[in-house]
Amino acid sequence: MLAILPNGFTYLASLAPQIRQDIRYATPNNFTGARVPGYDAPACILTTPAAKALLRVERTLLAHYLTLRVYDCYRPERAVDAFVAWSKRPNDLRNAALYYPNLSKPELFARGYISERSSHSRGSTVDLTIDGLAMGTPYDYFDPLSRGDAPVPTQARANRMFLAMLMERNGFNPYPAEWWHFTLAREPFPKRSFNFPITAQHSR
Repeated sequence: MLAILPNGFTYLASLAPQIRQDIRYATPNNFTGARVPGYDAPACILTTPAAKALLRVERTLLAHYLTLRVYDCYRPERAVDAFVAWSKRPNDLRNAALYYPNLSKPELFARGYISERSSHSRGSTVDLTIDGLAMGTPYDYFDPLSRGDAPVPTQARANRMFLAMLMERNGFNPYPAEWWHFTLAREPFPKRSFNFPITAQHSR
């Protein structure tokens, strides 16, 4: 049977199974180098309005023989707390070369890449890309080059603009510092954060 989620939330796979899911924080393949607390399964959970809006984006992309790849969706508060704790361990630099080669851990916090609260915990924020298209930097690359308007190669810049255009047309607002980060403008829980764990979606 299906896992029980709070009212207003859904598994993205229930509405848009064709969207590829690459939930990095459920694996060691992320900037911390370890699975993040709260990510008990590599599943994308979103508020239902956000998931439906993503489905509209996906339908547009499918007409161009493209598809979305999501990296992070709802994020439990305990995961945000784990990021803050990680940022205060100066000797844990196992993935620095891949994700933040030009910044120190204190700078990550000071520049807002790591913060004590996250819009992801409200359930209507998603980190994503268009699968197979170059975007100029990897996901979660903590550097000014990850800004949506950064001076990346021409094709990568065009791809970022295409992604942002599709997302904005379907009701999402971009986050200027990270080309992959979008929040539903009319999110249903604008002032409420959640802490339930991300568990697998089971079927009969």
